Amino acid sequence: MERRNVTHTVAVVLFGVGALLAASLPATAAPGAAGVSTDQSAALQRDLGVPASALPSQQAREVAAAQTAASLDGLLGRSFAGSWLDPTGRLVVGTTDASEVESIEAAGARASVLGRSLDSLDAVMATLDGRASSVPAAVTGWYVEPASNSVVVRATDPAAAESFAGDLGAVRVEQVDQTPQLMADLVGGEELIEQNGARCSIGFSVTNAATAFVLTAGHCTSRGGVWSGPGMIPIGPVERTSYPGDDYGLVRVDNPVWRPSPLAAGSRGPFAVTGAVPAPVGASVCSSGSTSGLTCGRLLAADQTVNYGNGNVVSDLLRTDICSRTGDSGGPLVAGTEAQGVLSGGTTCFLIFRGESYFQPVGEVLAANGLSLVTG
Repeated sequence: MERRNVTHTVAVVLFGVGALLAASLPATAAPGAAGVSTDQSAALQRDLGVPASALPSQQAREVAAAQTAASLDGLLGRSFAGSWLDPTGRLVVGTTDASEVESIEAAGARASVLGRSLDSLDAVMATLDGRASSVPAAVTGWYVEPASNSVVVRATDPAAAESFAGDLGAVRVEQVDQTPQLMADLVGGEELIEQNGARCSIGFSVTNAATAFVLTAGHCTSRGGVWSGPGMIPIGPVERTSYPGDDYGLVRVDNPVWRPSPLAAGSRGPFAVTGAVPAPVGASVCSSGSTSGLTCGRLLAADQTVNYGNGNVVSDLLRTDICSRTGDSGGPLVAGTEAQGVLSGGTTCFLIFRGESYFQPVGEVLAANGLSLVTG
């Protein structure tokens, strides 16, 4: 598996009505903690129980941690063993070389000397990804967990996970209660609607030199056809789908009624997104979907492979403890004001089950297609 580090700053957007409504575009929601909108601040308080007074310092720490982690990844090279936030919110950086501890701590992170490099764990991931065509239905996914210096294989049946992993070293089996499902609603709905009624959610807008596209989930655009936005106003046809393997799709913007805007949807109005720096594992994140609205949680893992069943295996996903529902697919994930991904799928959330959601990283889509996120 190729490890992707997308650390350049770019702006992200959702599409808003353009030519017909340009004079009455909604105002950006007022900024809250550390520049995030009041909408996000409220959702972070509600979903993570973070006091309003603590939000500014938390957001500032997480932004700084993301920048430090990216810098140390490049500095440590092959000895780099991953990074994460500990329960106190402090950045931890792993290394296989004890002589690097001083450099890590000088950068403001806590050092952890580990036995396996991130590259070696990625090699185990690549082996498991190569077995995706024969993965048992009980195995729900696998991912690198730097904090435990292992590759975690998740399954409803631990024996199936052990059989799937075989004699690979560095593997830890984790039992889960639910299997992931895709979050598209094929009964019809709102937000991003296929001509025959399938409903997903608008993610971000992206462009090449001449054309704008809606970035959404690939299991949505795999249906093809022309997709419409709110009010059933047509946007355009599917330009590209990558699913399974990845889970993203591009809808070409042919209708001049729609135009790019540096905004992401929130329940109290849109908020501006300023970049796409990847957040460290443990950071607070928020997602917006046409069914669930704005919901928040924590980034639990990166580069996770997820088995949706029936041969539909998707790799390199972000895993969160955000609750998502049918119709939310393709919706945006942000960390503060930084774009992270678009919703792929998740597990059911109800009553005592918080659920989990998986997201296709934005940076991978941009790099693979020569695209840019539209700046505000």
